[in-house]
Amino acid sequence: MNEVILIVDDEPNYQLVIGQMLLAEGYEVLSAGSGDEAYKIFLDHPETGLVLTDMTMPNGNGIELLEKVKALRPEVPVVMLTAHGTVELAVKAMKRGASDYLTKPYKNDELTKTVSIALEVSRLARQNKELKEELVKRHGFHSLVGKSKAMRELYQLLEKVSPTRANVLITGESGTGKELVARAIHYNSPRKDGSFVAVNCSALTQTLLESELFGYEKGAFTGASHTRPGRFELAHGGTLFLDEIGEMGGNAQVKLLRALQERSIERVGSGVSISVDARVVAATNRDLKEEIAAGRFREDLFYRLNVVRINVPPLRERMEDLPLLIEHFMRKHSQDSSQEYALDPETKRLLFAHSWPGNVRELENVIERGLVLVTGNVIQPDDLPLEIRELSKRPPADPASLSRVPERTEKPKAGNGGWPEKFLEAHPIGTVALPKALMALEEGLLRRSLDREEGVQARAADLLGLKRNVFKYKWDKFESGAPDPLALEFEELLPRDAKLTETLELLEETMLRMALDKSDGKQSDAALALGLKRNHMLYKVKKYPDLKKALND
Repeated sequence: MNEVILIVDDEPNYQLVIGQMLLAEGYEVLSAGSGDEAYKIFLDHPETGLVLTDMTMPNGNGIELLEKVKALRPEVPVVMLTAHGTVELAVKAMKRGASDYLTKPYKNDELTKTVSIALEVSRLARQNKELKEELVKRHGFHSLVGKSKAMRELYQLLEKVSPTRANVLITGESGTGKELVARAIHYNSPRKDGSFVAVNCSALTQTLLESELFGYEKGAFTGASHTRPGRFELAHGGTLFLDEIGEMGGNAQVKLLRALQERSIERVGSGVSISVDARVVAATNRDLKEEIAAGRFREDLFYRLNVVRINVPPLRERMEDLPLLIEHFMRKHSQDSSQEYALDPETKRLLFAHSWPGNVRELENVIERGLVLVTGNVIQPDDLPLEIRELSKRPPADPASLSRVPERTEKPKAGNGGWPEKFLEAHPIGTVALPKALMALEEGLLRRSLDREEGVQARAADLLGLKRNVFKYKWDKFESGAPDPLALEFEELLPRDAKLTETLELLEETMLRMALDKSDGKQSDAALALGLKRNHMLYKVKKYPDLKKALND
């Protein structure tokens, strides 16, 4: 839609001439002969993008109209026209918010240029406002994904800290989202209209870091061909985020301490102090107390930074947030596609079994990779990195940080005439897909354990050899739906002491073995009978070494 311009002049001839000129430039035009008439038109046409008004008119002059327009919609530019050329009126109009003024008579190109500039400035101002609103929305507390107890505690602390001037030290492992927390602090503080300036202290040499933080004067060192302000100055009125503060060298630490104490800095090569008002938020994945003991970090600087400490929990300590995070990253990285994506049940199991040493950053990379490699719209285990696909074959990366899980008992061998064979007598290979059978088995065990423990999930989880958060994640898939008839069959069929993981693997191995026997070891035929893709079939067979020799293709 073209910009709409309201022309206000008590001389009809001016309305006509200006209107034709602006129509020729591609604008839409409205006209009024007085300030009062113009304001009524302005109210009826909220799409009006600019007001071009004479200064002196009967029934409401230009200054009065300017004040009304700015009171109702301050973003709309108003350009004043005057035949008198008095400096006093022009200055008065500019002080009241006019974008510009022109003195009659004026050149046509002068008028069109003034209108174009006023509209462009207004457009940029609107965009800037919208971007700031979007940044505040994006970096609000609830853009930090998670509703676990650890995250709720983090939100409560952020609500208290953000409105203050206090320096903040954010601690946590790499990949936990420390910069997101820093941005949330900034955009929920009174400084949100100021700049958020980030510096990675580990990415620069110590000499470069000093010049980046504090700036330098022309000629301060070889290559300093001009004066350059530092990040402290650029963050004036806003927030300076110092990432990996534990990597900062001794000289930079001394200067940073002085800047925090005196709220002033000196550029490299200058002895002149410059006052700065920047809130400092620092982050580290190191234990700064250990760095102090080793003589690598100043204790006085630590206490200056550590006014409020916020620890961001690792992902393995808030695994109940994993489904939310997966959904968030799948939505984020599939925005350019009209297709909706989902996870194969086995993919979900592998993701939940991983200990995520790289935390949320690692999870995002894994989900993005899966969306890049996926065939169709369901992410399969083969779309995951090798270290996650083979995760079940090795212990967690940090067992001490995980909840204690009961020891695994040795699982019975498939093909011994036990419950899997009884199930398959009633449902022969080719009548029930393997993923469907595994899902029903999982549901049956979850329902039976909850019944036995009177609905207490913590006890039901222990019964199945699961962590409580893993149990909750799995049960959420079934809680609201009607029981699967196959699940009810499994409830009656399974041994009383069945553990979930071992039981799933036993059924899977048995169905794989029978499908291969039925197809004379032909992988493609066995995959078809089990409702699997061929590459997915091969992946599953590799989990069970005894089955590999049964393959003929």
